[in-house]
Amino acid sequence: MFYEMSADRRRYELKERARRQLQTRRRIVDATVALHAEVGPARTTVAEIARRAGVSRLTVYNHFPDDLSLLGACSAQFIASSPPPDPRPWAAISDPDARLRQALGERFLWFRANEAMLGNVGRDAALIPELAQVLAGDDAAAYERSMRESLLAGRRLRGVRRQRVAAALGLALSFTTWQHLVRREQLDDDTTVVDILTRAVASAA
Repeated sequence: MFYEMSADRRRYELKERARRQLQTRRRIVDATVALHAEVGPARTTVAEIARRAGVSRLTVYNHFPDDLSLLGACSAQFIASSPPPDPRPWAAISDPDARLRQALGERFLWFRANEAMLGNVGRDAALIPELAQVLAGDDAAAYERSMRESLLAGRRLRGVRRQRVAAALGLALSFTTWQHLVRREQLDDDTTVVDILTRAVASAA
């Protein structure tokens, strides 16, 4: 009887310890994501992550021993909390240009909602090789391919023409393209930007 009680208590303690570790890990990731949106990855320090998460620097390193593991966890957390548009429903729109307009509209809403994070991360990827590695990961590449394939469907393009339109789609779907047209060129609404980019893709064919 005493042995059974000791075993039950040990299992409870292990579960409680795992729960606390998971909570600590989440606080570290949440603090890092917030800092990336505020100041960018390049200006985010372990000391500030630890302070915001309410842990020691050693605890941060115990959970994330290198930059790649922490950046990967942050990327996953950001995507989970603010998922980009799903390309699959676009397939129900038969007209390719109408499909592209729908896709760009959804994409631009996501850009606007996450502009600070996307801008900071894109800027700092040139400074942090591990960040560039995360951004070029399999999941990101697969998502980009799924968007382009969805938007190429029904255009009946081959060879060089398909390559040119795929390149134009990549430009149209890019955050930096949206940011340049909306912020730098001060085009006052996404409808204008969508029209410009839809015409650009059509011209590439």
